[in-house]
Amino acid sequence: MRIAAGLSVVVLGSGAIGHAVMTGLDTGIERVDPFKDMKNRPRAGHGMNVLLVGTDGREKISPEEKREYRLGGAPCHCTDTIMLVHISADRERASVVSLPRDSYAEVPAHRDLVTGKAHKAHPMKLNATYAEGGPGLTVRTIESMTRVKIDHYLEVDFTSFMKTVDAMGGVDICTAKTMRDPNTGLDLLPGHHRLSGGQALQYVRSRHVDGASDLGRIQRQQRFVAALVEEATGGGMLLNPVKFKQVSSTLLGSVRADRGFGSEQMLALGQAMRDFTPSSSEFASVPIGDPSYRVKGIGSTVKWDEQKAAKLFEALRADRPLAPARPPGRAAAARHTAVPVDVAPQQIRVQVENGTRIDGLGGRVDSALRATGFDTTRAPGNGASRDVRRTVISYDPRWDRSARTVSTALPGSELRAVTGQGRTVLVIAGTDYKKVVPVRAEDPYQGGGVGVVTGDQVVCGG
Repeated sequence: MRIAAGLSVVVLGSGAIGHAVMTGLDTGIERVDPFKDMKNRPRAGHGMNVLLVGTDGREKISPEEKREYRLGGAPCHCTDTIMLVHISADRERASVVSLPRDSYAEVPAHRDLVTGKAHKAHPMKLNATYAEGGPGLTVRTIESMTRVKIDHYLEVDFTSFMKTVDAMGGVDICTAKTMRDPNTGLDLLPGHHRLSGGQALQYVRSRHVDGASDLGRIQRQQRFVAALVEEATGGGMLLNPVKFKQVSSTLLGSVRADRGFGSEQMLALGQAMRDFTPSSSEFASVPIGDPSYRVKGIGSTVKWDEQKAAKLFEALRADRPLAPARPPGRAAAARHTAVPVDVAPQQIRVQVENGTRIDGLGGRVDSALRATGFDTTRAPGNGASRDVRRTVISYDPRWDRSARTVSTALPGSELRAVTGQGRTVLVIAGTDYKKVVPVRAEDPYQGGGVGVVTGDQVVCGG
């Protein structure tokens, strides 16, 4: 998750800033050689592939910050987060694929960096490859699993993540529900938040906000990367040489990278991507076949869906977009102004009744709810009472989150719990009805089977 800051490298470096600002920024980068002695590598595809990994590095953080941001315990010396970033050949798109840290991996034969012992090929969790064989074994294993040739390697730790976010002045995050995690100290109420470096670290580290565990954390990390891109490209930083150099120096001062990634590569990439926006980025996770695949001596691992994963990585090699084509014109504009809600409207079944003597009102409400994504019955009826003034949302308490989503779409309506009603939410339209407010799931990964999202879908106001 700390490597979210690393993605800013690929969007910084505007031609307006000039080569002078970029030159020399890479002198503070610690160099590694993850490609040493590698043989039988995958064939190079189109575009550029960057492996971004987040390491622990909590030993570099002050005792005060450790207490404030719940960073106790010993560092794991592992890759806690792994993202494969593909930059398209035309430099108009970035595809970010998250690889779960507990992924089941078959590592190739190698020599243990700590003990010097030679190991035959064997299974292990993906994040443990770093501790046993360093960046080289991590790269070799991921190339073997994905058949995607990695061009560059970037490694970021806790310290560089926090300092980079602070140097940017913070990053905006929006949430439709309360987020609390006692393990990290995260405590966010619904609404808009400007996160500092330490708060951002809590946000991307949290695993106990909901029942989604690592999958939920991956999605929050991707949401943060999109917000980071928006801050870098839309906040004027690219046009401010002083601010730009401050942020870049902060990040690169504690980054580890391969020897081929330097200021010239950053400048060329930044100039090509000067019009880069959150909508230019897309995010996906490796499709999962078994989230609790037991392996003797290792424990529970995450087993990929081999067929779906193969299609995903084939698209990267072929330089094809992962996300489906976006709706044009009004549909895209409507989504941009939609209010984020906890439950996707596509998951909510709604029956509409006309509680007034206004002809056709039930049909209009049904159509308007369906237009913003709700699964309406398309068979509106007449209510028992025809004198309803305030629109009523009748719901089973077991589906209270769905009811709150419907009430957001119908502001001013009355929520009425009815035990035993079932999953269908009943809307009784009153004379106060004016319109349906468009809503969208705060988490676009849910609803409608969406597996890939674009950056503008997950940032504030997206």
